Amino acid sequence: MKLLYWSLVASTALMGSTYAADRSAIVAELEANGQTLAQQQSFTFRLFDEPTSLDPGLLQDAIGANVARQLFEGLYEQDNKGNIIPALAVEHEVTPDKKTHVFTLRRDARWSDGKPVTAHDFEYAWKRVADPATNSEVSWYIGLMSIKNAQAVIAGSKPPEELGVVAVDDYTLQVDLDTPISYFPLMLTLSTTFPVPAWAIEKHGDKWVRADNIVTNGAFRLEAHVPSERITMVRNETYWNKENTILDRVNALVINDANIALTRYLANELDWTEAPSGQFPHLKEQFPDEATAFARFCTYYYAFNRSETGQQELQDVRVRKALSYAVDREILTDQVLQGGQVPTYTFTPKFTAGFTAPDLPHEGWTQKKRNEEARKLLADAGFSEDNPLKLNLLYNTGEEHKKTAVVIAQMWKQILGVETTLENLEWKTLLNRRSQNNYTLTRHGWCGDYNEPSTFLNLWSDVPDENVGGFFDPVIDGIMKEAKTLDDPQSHYTTVEAMLQDTAAMIPLYNYSVAFMLKDNLKNWPLQNMEQRWYAKNFYKIVK
Repeated sequence: MKLLYWSLVASTALMGSTYAADRSAIVAELEANGQTLAQQQSFTFRLFDEPTSLDPGLLQDAIGANVARQLFEGLYEQDNKGNIIPALAVEHEVTPDKKTHVFTLRRDARWSDGKPVTAHDFEYAWKRVADPATNSEVSWYIGLMSIKNAQAVIAGSKPPEELGVVAVDDYTLQVDLDTPISYFPLMLTLSTTFPVPAWAIEKHGDKWVRADNIVTNGAFRLEAHVPSERITMVRNETYWNKENTILDRVNALVINDANIALTRYLANELDWTEAPSGQFPHLKEQFPDEATAFARFCTYYYAFNRSETGQQELQDVRVRKALSYAVDREILTDQVLQGGQVPTYTFTPKFTAGFTAPDLPHEGWTQKKRNEEARKLLADAGFSEDNPLKLNLLYNTGEEHKKTAVVIAQMWKQILGVETTLENLEWKTLLNRRSQNNYTLTRHGWCGDYNEPSTFLNLWSDVPDENVGGFFDPVIDGIMKEAKTLDDPQSHYTTVEAMLQDTAAMIPLYNYSVAFMLKDNLKNWPLQNMEQRWYAKNFYKIVK
């Protein structure tokens, strides 16, 4: 017997509205308000760097994900409030033991070459990501989903064919889990879980994502891609819901410098761009209808290299705590960055659904007391004016990253006498250095893949590829594995967060803000979605 999780004929509070965009409803509402759709329907936005890939099974950054969501579509997506809603699935059933999920797919979905989108495309995609031969940097996510045999397949001890995902028929996908996890449906909006076309990949290899080879199933298809310059997407005429897609064209421009991006925004070359660090207050005053800021489901932090190649001094918890305590997070966010960022002393954002943050003593101290304690800890670790701690800090190109690194290095110098060498790298080069553990300290950021604490805390447990710095605690690993089996794991999450901060596993600095400029004639941006999973198919422009 299977329990009905949801179907398009069953109304559930979880699913929210069925689809986020309805062209006829939008036009009717505009007419009622004396407005009309603009003749030119295009959206141009800024990418701060070239995506790591356009391949859903390989891309490992939010940059690429913002593009992939336009080109590809999975089982679920999110509405404007962050609720999951059906995309390619029309029914979802779960067995009583919650270990088997069965999805029924829509029959009218097509790839851009006209072929039907089937359950076989999902099976192929997920097994491809898990297969060690693919060498995917996001294979860990398949393991995190608790899919049967995933860890063994990823490790190479079992063949990909034994991964617990199978196309029962063309429109029925069955997924078997090793461990039931209540948040499994929430995990299915990430690009890693999108289907991919086996025939295109087998024909073109890693060149299948080139504009003249790629086959997509999303609302848009790739028209052109000039690496490190621009990505152009146009309406996909084979998309099953194309009647409700209003935009005709989506352009992504790679602009490394936020100030240059703002200049181009003000020249009407961009419809959306991040507000440069420190400029949001005056932009809000000058452009009140276009400047927007709110907290985002992400944590900006500094990671220590705790591996064998790391700096020996950073293996000492006293040194790590001293470096964390000496950072005045309020000065960093309120006086330096000034973009709505929220200072944090926890890795998991406090506004994560169901999360109870631990009571951290140092969070309640004054900054003066934190500085005093930091000096004592560093002195106890053997450092002094005559024997200063010397560090190397990596950060990738970007004004916010640079300002953060410069200010924190100054704080460490002034308060602790620490000498910090700053190293600015291109994004892909930074990722490569991190993957090789070739660094001392590095900036990093993590955005939740679903609104539940484990999306942050699992990084310090059983996700070695994303555990930046090589930190591992078997006790934390055990607690997180047990949490997966519980109906209410929240106390476990609080315990793990407390352990992470007690050992200074990383230096959490702030929760990202979404501080950006958005043209006021572009409508339906998901301002209430704190994960900022946006879909251009839901946007439209009006005549101003």
